[in-house]
Amino acid sequence: MTDRLPAADLPNMAAALRAERAEMLNFTSGLTDDEWIAPSAAAGWRITDVVAHVGATARSFYVPTGLRTTFAGSLEQANEAPVDQRRNWSRAKVMAEYQRATRRATTILDVVRRTPAARARVRLAELGRYPLGLLMAGALVFDHHTHLRHDMAPALGRPVPPTDADRMRAVLTWMIAVLSNQIAKAPVAGLDARLALTLTGPGGGTWWTDEAGALTPSNGPVAAHVTAPALTFPDWGTQRSSWRDSDVTITGDTELATRFLDTVNVI
Repeated sequence: MTDRLPAADLPNMAAALRAERAEMLNFTSGLTDDEWIAPSAAAGWRITDVVAHVGATARSFYVPTGLRTTFAGSLEQANEAPVDQRRNWSRAKVMAEYQRATRRATTILDVVRRTPAARARVRLAELGRYPLGLLMAGALVFDHHTHLRHDMAPALGRPVPPTDADRMRAVLTWMIAVLSNQIAKAPVAGLDARLALTLTGPGGGTWWTDEAGALTPSNGPVAAHVTAPALTFPDWGTQRSSWRDSDVTITGDTELATRFLDTVNVI
């Protein structure tokens, strides 16, 4: 039910994308040639492949071939083809495309977010439909944030780049939107009572869901309440790690909350 997606603060999300782009450029500029081709924490992808993926994703927003992602049956499978096409590219070529594509996508977003086109619903593979402004900003901020902090820096033993409340709010807005569509499309079995998800700290908030599907800002009594630090959600919320090994607290109906948490896998 895409009308129940979280509201997007597009000016903030556009600023978050510019900040994350600068973070990526700063991080990659300091890598040695050996680090550039080292394995990342993303299965089967080297550091160069991750950067190529982000650049290709940005490019998909303004080239006709980007429509392939729109109609793909699996987003993860659709992401593999552009990476495969770039596996033998030089470091200079990967970075040139990344810089050009993210610069253009950011410029386009700044135009789109000021027009009615920002509200046009666009399909993203199996993840449902999203307003174009939210899709462009959210997907790119999420990609930068998550790959940098959970796939690249840890794999190289480098310090995790910092973030802030505004950037985290942009990341969480996209993740909640995707999760909302996933729940609406495939309701959690046995979720016959209201459940709340609270993410604490920078950019955090509280969202509610029930058997009708989707996560929305709301209030009122719930059968179960899941609480976790916002900074950890991009890790366990994408199943890079298990929520059971994270700082996740459940109050109320533990069985209900467990069923919900076991389904969370934001792509």
